[in-house]
Amino acid sequence: MAYSQEVLVRFRNFFIEIGELSFFAHRYFKEVFSPPFEFKELLRQCYQIGNKSLLLVGVTGFILGLVFTLQSRPTLMQFGAESWMPSMVSISIVREIGPVITALICAGRIGSGIGAELGSMRVTEQIDAMEVSGTNPFKYLVITRITAATLMLPILVIFGDAIALIGSAIVENLKGAVSYQLYFGKVFNALHFNDLIPATIKTFFFGFAIGLVGCYKGYFCKKGTVGVGEASNAAVVYSSMLLFIIDFIAVFVTDIFFEI
Repeated sequence: MAYSQEVLVRFRNFFIEIGELSFFAHRYFKEVFSPPFEFKELLRQCYQIGNKSLLLVGVTGFILGLVFTLQSRPTLMQFGAESWMPSMVSISIVREIGPVITALICAGRIGSGIGAELGSMRVTEQIDAMEVSGTNPFKYLVITRITAATLMLPILVIFGDAIALIGSAIVENLKGAVSYQLYFGKVFNALHFNDLIPATIKTFFFGFAIGLVGCYKGYFCKKGTVGVGEASNAAVVYSSMLLFIIDFIAVFVTDIFFEI
């Protein structure tokens, strides 16, 4: 009996949190197009989210290209299909592996950073002080960070995909004596707009989800330093789960509207 009540409480809290997150997103769309616009803070957040994530995304993408090619090459050699390596790697990375891995990496860095930052501001009553002083903390803190994450993640994904393909090309050049010109020629022949457009569009939703969850968890952080840690951890976990849900929906919709 006690166990069933605990399960019901968990379900109730889950749906309550979904409702609060939906209301939080509704407030974002309601206020994002209304003045005043915090362009200076938006640019600062774009720099913090985008530029400072380039090294992490670049290293991750490079290792991804190396490992994926090294692991796939022996299997293709068994079937005498080494010539398919550039096409297979490029399509796999651009369509699915690159966007998802990059988004998960950014969820760990950006989501946790936003959650911890806003959580600390809530705990130290900086957000309350902004409200008392007449400043709209939602527009200054939340809208700028969600918008910056939405705009920057597609750029980070494209950058990560490019670095991953460079890593794959290096492996093919060393292992299979394939020239870089031939490799990238096959890559661009294999990729089509049906591969690039859906993969790029869904990264905007990835960025929005990361920024939304991070801001939500930090903005409504509970009092105390423990709450800051919980907000940071929950931002990463929830945004990661949301990324997989969005990715499934994106693949399902792409299968309907695009010929893949």
